[in-house]
Amino acid sequence: MFPLLSRSGVMERLIAEASEEGEEKCSICLPDIPGGAKTFELVAKFCYGVKLELTASNVVYLRCAAEHLEMTEEYGEGNLITKTETFLNQVVLRNWKDSLRALQTCDDIISYDEELNVTKRCIESLAIKASTDPNLSGWPIMEYGGPMQSPGGSVLWNGISTGARVKNTSSDWWYEDASTLSFPRYKRLIAVMESRGIRQEIIAGSLTFYAKKYLPGLNRCLGATDTNSSTCVAPVALEAPPSEEDQKLLLEEIDRLLPIQKGLVSTNFLFGLLQTALILRVSPSYISNFEKRIGMQLDQATLEDLLIPNFSCSMETLYNVDCVQQILEHFLAMDQIIGGASPSLVDDGQITASPSLTPVTLVAKLIDGYLAEVASDVNLKLPKFQALAASVPDYSRPLDDGLYRAVDIYLKSHPWLSESEKEQLCRLMDCQKLSLEACTHAAQNERLPLRIVVQILFFEQLQLRTSITGCLLVSDNLDGSRQSGVAGPTERGWASTARENQVLKVGLDNMRTRVSELEKECSNMKQEIERLGRVKSFTWGNVSKRFGFKLKSRMCSAQEGSISNQNTESRKNEKLKDRQGQHKKNSTPKSR
Repeated sequence: MFPLLSRSGVMERLIAEASEEGEEKCSICLPDIPGGAKTFELVAKFCYGVKLELTASNVVYLRCAAEHLEMTEEYGEGNLITKTETFLNQVVLRNWKDSLRALQTCDDIISYDEELNVTKRCIESLAIKASTDPNLSGWPIMEYGGPMQSPGGSVLWNGISTGARVKNTSSDWWYEDASTLSFPRYKRLIAVMESRGIRQEIIAGSLTFYAKKYLPGLNRCLGATDTNSSTCVAPVALEAPPSEEDQKLLLEEIDRLLPIQKGLVSTNFLFGLLQTALILRVSPSYISNFEKRIGMQLDQATLEDLLIPNFSCSMETLYNVDCVQQILEHFLAMDQIIGGASPSLVDDGQITASPSLTPVTLVAKLIDGYLAEVASDVNLKLPKFQALAASVPDYSRPLDDGLYRAVDIYLKSHPWLSESEKEQLCRLMDCQKLSLEACTHAAQNERLPLRIVVQILFFEQLQLRTSITGCLLVSDNLDGSRQSGVAGPTERGWASTARENQVLKVGLDNMRTRVSELEKECSNMKQEIERLGRVKSFTWGNVSKRFGFKLKSRMCSAQEGSISNQNTESRKNEKLKDRQGQHKKNSTPKSR
């Protein structure tokens, strides 16, 4: 017992008190030894002079036990406090792996650990090393190769190959090691690293790795679509999967720690967090935060990302359309704040360049694809479909072909809609922004209301007439420049121009054929309308007045009038020549 007395102040006092009571058997109870009986056994060996092997796994326990037993230099030179403190500072804290192991043992001795600042020192050591390039430091990360390792890449020790080689590392080399820490320790590590000015994308990458490891539902939500992420981690088989409550707390902490900046993490990962939050039914405020984060970079999302299953108890629709609606509103609000107002229009009606036009156009195309995907859901109500489609600004759609496809699918999946509801749905489209292919399909689409079909046919005819007029002007200019003999183009250039002219003429013939077909369709449609008795008198003038197309229709009629006037003038000239010829014939016999 004397060796223990000579090294520990606490043992000395306890034995002295027991001796004063005069008991024959001295019994001392030490219930609060840090590390338990195993650590006290090591302390006893040290007191009795047995060689003690200090490691990163036991030094924290021994340091706290020595403090608890008051094993200071006052009770012997080179006592346990001094030895453990020296080993901790000179060996453990200078090595990444040892600092990590020592920090992992701090969870069991929180009361003594905080008093001695062991956790703080380990975390600061890890933060310094994580923010330093290991390729430039004196503590390289090693990986050990097998017997087939090339000697040229080996690390030498006293001229002898050790079989280890320096591993080329990137900024994410420490992610996996840090993920072995309990979340309170990991959170403190991230806070210290942020205070040291480490880049935000590195912090975000580490949080992504940690979340994928401890949120089992997250990897299921992500599936195989997050292959481009540099922080991809295979599903980890944990000893005890975290409970739903622990996962909810972790998800909320991830939201607090994740930097709010566009592009730091993949949009696919944010959608995974959102789906996990919906499954775990976390607080609505956190769900809204994830929706805002996604809204900041919605232009980087894919259609698969938007297909969020509906986890509500009612299960009204297959996909969560309301969530996508909220995300789109956040995106549009952010776009307005950045300065993405609607682009200005030039005189000819063409959209000019705008800094935010490209992201908005990408989102419009994405939403149109999403509408086409969810339109087949028979439980999707018309107001919800209309609200999402109408939320996209008009200027963001160069063409309405995608929206027409979604509307057509919705009409096909909801045949019970009334005519008024169909017309209300079709008003979402701008018939003037449909391509010729879409117009051709719509003109033969029996699901569309008749009024919409007539409107589409009218615009298609105007487009074709405009195209024909343009082709005629180009052809006349080419013929006129060739006849004028303007110097400049070489013979090879004239040959190329002639070929282009021939292509234009072929296209012109095709357009004329299409115009005649459209006119026949319109004529048949007029007869059908008159037969049904829906409209008393139906002419193209009435259609233009009804739909507000006065200017363009007058232009077309003016062009037709000018052509008919030219034909009339030529006929008059021919008749005049015939009369003059007859007059000469009649006057010849009289002169004889």
